[in-house]
Amino acid sequence: MLDALLFDLDGTLADTDKLHLLAMQQLLHEDGRTLTEAEFEAHISGRANADLCRYLFPDRPVNEHRAFADRKEARFRELSPSLQPTPGLLRLLEYAENRGIGMAVVTNAPRANAEHMLQALDLAGRFEHVLVAEELPKAKPDPLPYLTGLQRLNAQAGQALAFEDSVPGVKAASGAGIFTVGLSTSQTVEALRAAGAQLVVADFKDERLWEVIGRMTGK
Repeated sequence: MLDALLFDLDGTLADTDKLHLLAMQQLLHEDGRTLTEAEFEAHISGRANADLCRYLFPDRPVNEHRAFADRKEARFRELSPSLQPTPGLLRLLEYAENRGIGMAVVTNAPRANAEHMLQALDLAGRFEHVLVAEELPKAKPDPLPYLTGLQRLNAQAGQALAFEDSVPGVKAASGAGIFTVGLSTSQTVEALRAAGAQLVVADFKDERLWEVIGRMTGK
């Protein structure tokens, strides 16, 4: 049986990586630095702010890391007053709601961003839980955020599906033992499969995804 759906936020519910990249490029430009899309995809996409700041500013103190992260998230929110859900997402949410399948968001984004995005997508209140990795002892790629999501939904890994677009996220979900569907919005199919994705799709309309859902629900 399929009892739970666990969704990453950025790049999964909506394609936001380009906005995050732009926000960081603008702020780093003010600091006299550049950030390429390739560097962003390889070292920053999907990572918690603490991890990406350690990468960007290894010699700076933690208080400066936090200040940069706060500025970056504020700039992102300025750049994304309205967002569009990934194609097929609304169909999947309605399907789950009609069948009593539990749903949660599991994100490395800070809570202010999570709330902003869900509001911008008109999805506030559609998920039973919104788990923010910064509020847990460990963030993705550690499996703890997804293990916590399963616990909150009272579900077993074998009865769940996880949806992720980043390498750290796929590693976290697959490490929790969940059948992980990668969305190729920010990474290549090969990178997502290497990280542990068992299926990679462009969006939630892919019939291969619905075949997996059908098998798990017995329909």
